[in-house]
Amino acid sequence: MDFDWLDAPFDLKALPPREIEESFEDPFSLRLLPETENAAAEARYFCLGKTIANHPIFSLFWTDGKKYRVLFARPMTADELSFYERKNVEFL
Repeated sequence: MDFDWLDAPFDLKALPPREIEESFEDPFSLRLLPETENAAAEARYFCLGKTIANHPIFSLFWTDGKKYRVLFARPMTADELSFYERKNVEFL
């Protein structure tokens, strides 16, 4: 995966790019397209994944199929973590 970190629209000191990239590489990560009226036009996605150190991260991103541009990232909330774990149990 190739990420575009130039002029990131959020603070990269709070959550380093390396950890965000690791959450995308999580084999159990969930990538979702939110249900909105403009979903096809804007094509923003959610990623819920964990780092190698097991830190759960929620990201909002855009992709053209080649590059990924993370628009926002933060630690997952308890509800998001519960959803992530529940969906992974369903797939196993």
